[in-house]
Parts: sequence; C-alpha cells; structure tokens
Amino acid sequence: MGKTSGKPARQLLFSEALRQQKPPAVDSLPPRTNMTDDTQGASMDRIRQEISAVGRKLEGMDNAMVVLMAETRSMRLEIAGFQSQISGLDHRVTTVETQVASWTDRDQELLHLRSKLTDLEDRSRRNNIRLLGFPEGIEGADILSFLRDTLPKLTDTTFDPPLKF
Repeated sequence: MGKTSGKPARQLLFSEALRQQKPPAVDSLPPRTNMTDDTQGASMDRIRQEISAVGRKLEGMDNAMVVLMAETRSMRLEIAGFQSQISGLDHRVTTVETQVASWTDRDQELLHLRSKLTDLEDRSRRNNIRLLGFPEGIEGADILSFLRDTLPKLTDTTFDPPLKF
C-alpha cells in the first residue's frame, strides 16, 4: 500500500474516520416542565440537533467499521500467504530430515564396512613373513625355490620332510 506523509493509507483512512466523529455533547436536556410553544419548539430543535449529532457519530463509526473490515480482509490474505509459506517450509524441513536420517544410516554402514576392511587387512598380514638383511630382488622370479634353498643353510638344519609352501 502506498504511503502518504509517513503513514500507511489504511492508517490515514482510520484516522480520517475518527476525525469525522464529533465529541459527545456534555449538555443535558433541561428538566421537563410545562413548556410554552416557543420553549417546546426550541426543545424540539435541540432534540433534532442531538439526533443529527448522533447520526453523524454513527456515520463516523460506520466509516471506521468499513476501514476495520478492509483491514481485517487484508490481514486475512496476508495470513493465508504466511500459512502457505509455512506449509512449504514444513515440507522442505521434512525432506531434509529424511535425507539426514538416511545419511546417518549410511554413516553407520560405512563405519561397519571400514571395520570389516581393517579386520581383513590385519588377517591378510598374519601370514606374511619379512626376512631382513637380504638385498632387494635376490629371490629372483621363484621365491619358493629361494626359500627352500636358503632357509636350511641359514638355520643349519635339514628339514625332513622338505619344506612345503
């Protein structure tokens, strides 16, 4: 909504409606006595003025009510827009929560697989033998023949039956 003099239009409409209202009359009607025609005519004029003032006040209140109803409609539309946005955000949050839950399951599966891999690597190293002090590549193409010939010489032992690899 456009603004005039720093106030929103709806505020100006409401302020204008309130300005149109006249303050309540403080004077009260004179006590009832036997009236002459002139006095009675003046009293009737006074009553007409009071009724007219009440009518103007009612018109002002009616104008203020119209402004309030327009404001209420406007706010309802804004609230409906907010509700739509909240619904969309709720759907997005639910989607993200579902994804995070699946990632948690994947993380647990990954940890389990890493544990299994570490165990398999450790088990595969148990059957490996390292012989220190030999130059790299001395075994040649046939490592088993090299070990059958070299181990008995190094340990000064004969193996009966011969070593099987």
